[in-house]
Amino acid sequence: MSIIRHFVLAAGGTGGHMIPAQALAAELRQRGHHVELITDQRGAMLPVTFEGVPVHVLPAGRFERDPRSWIKAIRATIDGRRQAISLYRKLQPTAVVGFGGYPALPAVMGAVATKVPVVIHEQNAVLGRVNRLMARFVDIIATAYADVDRVAPAQRDKLRLIGNPVRAEVLALRDQPYPPLTPEGVFRVLVTGGSQGASILSEVVPESLGLLPIALKRRLQVVQQCRPEDIDRVRAAYAALEIPAELATYLDDMPERLGWAHLVIARAGASTIAELTVAGRPAILVPLPSAMDDHQTANAREMVAAGGARMIRQIRFTPVELGKQMQKLGLSSDGLTRAAARARECGRPNAARDLADLVETMGAAPQGDVLPLRKRPIVSANLQGAAA
Repeated sequence: MSIIRHFVLAAGGTGGHMIPAQALAAELRQRGHHVELITDQRGAMLPVTFEGVPVHVLPAGRFERDPRSWIKAIRATIDGRRQAISLYRKLQPTAVVGFGGYPALPAVMGAVATKVPVVIHEQNAVLGRVNRLMARFVDIIATAYADVDRVAPAQRDKLRLIGNPVRAEVLALRDQPYPPLTPEGVFRVLVTGGSQGASILSEVVPESLGLLPIALKRRLQVVQQCRPEDIDRVRAAYAALEIPAELATYLDDMPERLGWAHLVIARAGASTIAELTVAGRPAILVPLPSAMDDHQTANAREMVAAGGARMIRQIRFTPVELGKQMQKLGLSSDGLTRAAARARECGRPNAARDLADLVETMGAAPQGDVLPLRKRPIVSANLQGAAA
């Protein structure tokens, strides 16, 4: 007989933190466990659905480069820690799982203070600042990559290779074959710059596709995510090139688009890499140069080394260079199919299952039955308006 446990997940700020948390929440709930989520104001407003999961919006400080902002951030973090401690005393969770980022910091600090077992999950190939700060205090560090930078030698025995959990809709793509690409068939290209798009992709990709041989250009069909301020200009560029293109500021059906694509041109965020490798889609990756600790470049290296992707640093990302890298990746059916298979070999489709297995080993089972699920999410009273 399975033992019902209570788990608290802490994530927020970006989809890169929230999506793996959502995948874990769904897996744990499927096993009969009770799950609650701690996030911040930004996380509460993201379009990531935690069905049936009570949500607590707690204060969380963001430490900007300007030291003058640190006092406010410290006060918010301390307040969030205090509220997390109060919450844990009521819930008595088996374990807390933190997904990195400043919104997770008060929740993890509160768990350490109340001696609740803690697992932190690192989505990137570089241990993030919050996870680095808390690494010495937590029980286990679950990683998405076999090679993770910025882990202190004393903490390496805590590492467990898990992978990065993806949505069920993306996981389903793993059972579907790479879409056939015939010599005369439509060549489908998906362009995405993460949750907010990327102006550099809007500037470079249309011009680069316009430089391709006419026979290939006539076969192109593009779906591209653009920033609102770029979309009209990009639409006009594709129209002038006579390349069919569907543009949107947000792609709410990304798994379906990913399954449709023969080639993806994208940033190298953790969730993007996880979805590309689970689905098995070849890619041209352009790491965000301002990403903290240049973690997107580190994220790309495994997929690139395997032959499933090509990487172009943004400083070298020009229409001519993109065209060259597309040809090196292989624009023929055989070349792209091989690259898709190599990308798929990097995927870790069982990440949600394996992470759930891991957290189930933590702590002791709470006494009594699981707490009853609430009909509506719980939001901290002092921030109800911000989360609405």
